[in-house]
Amino acid sequence: MDMQELGRRGLVLLGCGKMGSAMLAGWLARGLPPSGVWVIDPNPSDWLRATGVQINADLPGSAAIVIVAVKPQMMGAALPTLAAMGNGETLFISVAAGTPIARFEEVLGALTPIVRAMPNTPAAVGRGISAIVGNAHAGPKGLDAAEALLSAVGQVVRLENEGQMDAVTGLSGSGPAYVFHLIETMAAAGEAQGLSPDLALQLARATVAGAGALAEEADETPAQLRINVTSPNGTTQAALEVLMDPETGFPALLGRAIKAATDRSRELSRG
Repeated sequence: MDMQELGRRGLVLLGCGKMGSAMLAGWLARGLPPSGVWVIDPNPSDWLRATGVQINADLPGSAAIVIVAVKPQMMGAALPTLAAMGNGETLFISVAAGTPIARFEEVLGALTPIVRAMPNTPAAVGRGISAIVGNAHAGPKGLDAAEALLSAVGQVVRLENEGQMDAVTGLSGSGPAYVFHLIETMAAAGEAQGLSPDLALQLARATVAGAGALAEEADETPAQLRINVTSPNGTTQAALEVLMDPETGFPALLGRAIKAATDRSRELSRG
């Protein structure tokens, strides 16, 4: 998507918290003119005020794209303010968890082009991954536009149907928290084996970050990478015999965790 053209046609960002700010920073870095951006946020940050975008100003009569980035519990009050742009050419892209496309269609109109996206928090450092799905009125053109915008903060994948969004939420949407907790527990275990807290945390953080980068960049599968560092009867094998136990290890534990997050996402989507 041409950022200059988008700036001329107008982009509205509803909500500019951590995720909204990460996306906006990526778009501005790619050449989106601040004068073509309208941000609606009750508590604008100092960073936002310094960007030169229009904050809580009168909205244009129409805009090319509206990004909905408010928390789900704020949706009911915030969305009706944009209803005048519904049922037209304006593309709505939602990054709000737990809000299905049908709910947007109820408020904005059934003919509104809508793309639902699920990014995750590594978007703040340009390393996120977002899954997208659109309604019939968004079509390929709307998905292309959403992918172009979301690629400013990381990778983008397209889903076959909206029903997959709950599993995406459970895996990648909530997933960074699982990895953060892994770092916490690895550091605590290193401390229990005699390392200082600071050293244990530094080792755990760098190990997880480095392994993640290697897994993403290497040609081998994660399974092969695991085999590569596992010497027979060595230290890694001793640990993996614990972690790979089908009843008490990662397979069972993460299976239950991701299912719990997916089930909760389904509950939230039903309202």
